[in-house]
Amino acid sequence: MQNILLSLGVDSAPFFWAILSIFFLAGWIKGVIGLGLPTVAIGLLGLIMTPTEAAAILIVPSFVTNAWQLAAGTAFRPLLGRFKSMLIGIGCGTLAGGCLLSGGISAYATTVLGSALILYAIAGLASLQLTVPRAMEPYLSPVIGVFSGLIAAMTGVFVIPAVPYLQMLNLEKDELMQAMGLSFTVSTIALAAALGQNGTLHAANAGISLLALLPALAGMFTGQWMRSKIRPAVFRQYFFVGLLVLGGDLALHAV
Repeated sequence: MQNILLSLGVDSAPFFWAILSIFFLAGWIKGVIGLGLPTVAIGLLGLIMTPTEAAAILIVPSFVTNAWQLAAGTAFRPLLGRFKSMLIGIGCGTLAGGCLLSGGISAYATTVLGSALILYAIAGLASLQLTVPRAMEPYLSPVIGVFSGLIAAMTGVFVIPAVPYLQMLNLEKDELMQAMGLSFTVSTIALAAALGQNGTLHAANAGISLLALLPALAGMFTGQWMRSKIRPAVFRQYFFVGLLVLGGDLALHAV
């Protein structure tokens, strides 16, 4: 066991089991409320490693679960055409963010991660019912994409500002879930390219990421089974409160 851990770049069994436990919890939350796996995993991993290292471990679980979410819908082609400029912006912003990290701003990544979690939690707790007119999408979508990509490259969190923006477009529930899956899948691919570009995504991290897929899927299936026994709306509020506390802790300890 110790030899296997060392081959993965992990020097202690408790650290390894902590990583797997975090992915099980993150998958369980996604199973209950339909979101939160990357956000929770990155936030908790950020307590024991840098956000860029955490993002590298996130790649495989994030890609598989989000591609699954994308494939479950029936509006792939219309959504791809509608949000093409946002997806291109995500790719460009993520790659540009990867270059910035290589340039020496990675020391601020934990602060940015904490701030992103705080903003996402506040938006979730506020439940604002804002709308964006369809005519504004051609102008807003690429800008939202670029900023989402920059934040994803620094933190591994794909939700700000992409998810609040998509929620403002009056999409049907199934369309919204598939649009988020599309956005997250493109973000994951772009993030993998950016991390490979700056050397963070190496064989050891890729091996841990592959292993992390198993507890993430186990947690997600467990959460889906428990959904009928838990009130998702109430659990969602606790989820955002937890993110708010976690984001504040990360931001304060990074100062």
